[in-house]
Amino acid sequence: MQTQTQTPPPQKQQQPPPSSQMTMRRPADQVEEAAAKATEDMKSRVDGFDAGKPPPFRIGDVRAAVPEHCWRKSPWRSLWYVARDVAVVAALGAAAAGMDSWAVWPVYWAAQGTMFWALFVLGHDCGHGSFSDSATLNSVVGHLLHSFILVPYHGWRISHRTHHQNHGHIHRDESWHPITEGLYRQLEPRTKKLRFTVPFPLLAFPVYLLVVLGWMQLYRSPGKTGSHFLPSSELFSPKEKGDVMVSTTCWCIMIASLLAMACAFGPAQVLKMYGLPYLVFVMWLDLVTYLHHHGHQERLPWYRGEEWSYLRGGLTTVDRDYGWINNIHHDIGTHVIHHLFPQIPHYRLVEATKAAKPVLGRYYREPQKSGPLPLHLLGVLLRSLRVNHFVSDHGDVVYYQTDHDLNTTSHGAWAAQNHHKQK
Repeated sequence: MQTQTQTPPPQKQQQPPPSSQMTMRRPADQVEEAAAKATEDMKSRVDGFDAGKPPPFRIGDVRAAVPEHCWRKSPWRSLWYVARDVAVVAALGAAAAGMDSWAVWPVYWAAQGTMFWALFVLGHDCGHGSFSDSATLNSVVGHLLHSFILVPYHGWRISHRTHHQNHGHIHRDESWHPITEGLYRQLEPRTKKLRFTVPFPLLAFPVYLLVVLGWMQLYRSPGKTGSHFLPSSELFSPKEKGDVMVSTTCWCIMIASLLAMACAFGPAQVLKMYGLPYLVFVMWLDLVTYLHHHGHQERLPWYRGEEWSYLRGGLTTVDRDYGWINNIHHDIGTHVIHHLFPQIPHYRLVEATKAAKPVLGRYYREPQKSGPLPLHLLGVLLRSLRVNHFVSDHGDVVYYQTDHDLNTTSHGAWAAQNHHKQK
């Protein structure tokens, strides 16, 4: 039997700070959230659709709708994408170093960081086995691509596999999953602020890879521990320790190479050529992966216990449109079908999604069309960080809830600071 989340008790009205610019009114984000929930409830009453209920189809039905050729992997085509991206990375680096102009560097950082993200997606395909049917080729290419951008290939591959196998499960999911209200209330105010204030969530990935200790828990939910570099980490089984050691060694070699280049060419040059593009790459990774699982205008469920299934968890992922960047980062925004069937190569995801949509019905949510640049997603991100804070401690089908005190405090602090500056 499906257990719905009980409505939480109303939040206490927080008194605004003593500023002449503050008025006794309901926070805008609270009004926005209430309106969105009311719209969803009205739609549910009209058409009877409930995203939290089991779908009227099985995963085998979705699989049968995908054309057979979409499952075939071409190592030569995959290698062509690698060659294309590596050539672009090299050309961008050579051009920026040759011109060495501050009119060019910001453009280079944005473009090269985006290409680093494209390399990550190809390495990600290696980890899923969608790059080729050869485990050896997948491992070699995956290590080369991921080590170059300071990602431990096997360490991340294993934890990402856990994410796919458990997505939508509050306790077993590995990344970007909600925390329960009880744990949320125990967090320090500073930690809450950092978890939900840009740009900090967009800089989480390197810390997430390293270790989760003390203040670093703001990047990963409380109760989740472990390093992607240590073979002894609880993220890995005993038989995976050797793989983790290999990937950590490759990562260390890349770090040593960067240090050697800093000694040879100067730290500033390495920062301009590699460090700042790496920062852009990290922001791309955090933005894209967060929005795969958050920010839809409809509230999407998270599960516990017997209500969870691989299919129901996968159906809560969200496709995103990135305009002309879709081709650059290998259609990673086509995420629902990828989550259900990670073995499908990236160059077949669009076709597979089109074929599966009649089966998925309302459980597939059309992405908002992007302009040439996906600037609309920045607004989606900011809204999600305002309203998606925690889930109930109880219930097997739960939805994100909002800490209005956090939003009111942030708004009040900003208003007070702005008022002080005007004085």
